[in-house]
Amino acid sequence: MSALASAAAPSLPRRARRQVRFNRSRFLLPAIGAAIIALWCVVIVIGPAFAANQLADVDVRARLKPPSSQHWFGTDELGRDIFGRVLMGARITLPVGFVVVLLGGLIGVTFGSVAAYAGHRLEEGMMRIADLVLSFPALILAMAIAAALGIGITNAIIAMVSVWWPQYARLSRSLVLTQREQEYVHAARVAGCGSRRILFRHIFPNTVGSLVVLLTLDIGTAIITFAGLSFLGLGVPPPTPEWGSMVAAGRLLIDQWWVSGFPGLAIFTVVVAFNFLGDGIRDWLDPRSR
Repeated sequence: MSALASAAAPSLPRRARRQVRFNRSRFLLPAIGAAIIALWCVVIVIGPAFAANQLADVDVRARLKPPSSQHWFGTDELGRDIFGRVLMGARITLPVGFVVVLLGGLIGVTFGSVAAYAGHRLEEGMMRIADLVLSFPALILAMAIAAALGIGITNAIIAMVSVWWPQYARLSRSLVLTQREQEYVHAARVAGCGSRRILFRHIFPNTVGSLVVLLTLDIGTAIITFAGLSFLGLGVPPPTPEWGSMVAAGRLLIDQWWVSGFPGLAIFTVVVAFNFLGDGIRDWLDPRSR
């Protein structure tokens, strides 16, 4: 028995060290994602100081120059500096992603929460409206709405919000239905609290965690969708720099890979960063994961 005990003793520290390494690796990616997002936020603030004078500089003699010390990301078909245009494009693409997710989340959460707490026929009617919107592919429906409204940032945001809110409505409805049967809700009802107070003061705070995770993960999807609309010519009109339209401008320039490569890399870094951060928030808010 003593030999077995002595052999098993070193396994405990090794197990603890493995657990520490696992926890570090689990929170390393969210930290990287948060750092990338913070870096892009800094770019949004200070980007014009580096790129404002380069956006309108059209130099045909410098067109399609590869990356160099003078032009870090090369130049496009009009000789404009791609590095400056990528920096300025962040001031459009990232805020649009935030606005779409926040507006869609606000509308959807309110819609789903009211439907779940109302119950009966009102709930059925409201959720059938959400199902009707969800029955169409989101990108296709957003393209149709954007094409009907016309080209522009505001119209693109309206088109995206119009197809974005149902998923939040369904999630918030399921969360509210779960919380509605908890004991603290019955206690609040017995104490004389009204339906509005119970919903917004007691139930809604207990559903925020799951909604925050979805909001964080969804920002990357919103950025991709907005870039897709701009790629198709339904988002930001040229010559305004926007990552999706910049990728579209270089889609036929196979040899000049930098024209579409660097804007595409910017989209990639932002989307991956928000996915890393969303996974980290999910692990942090989930007690079973902790």
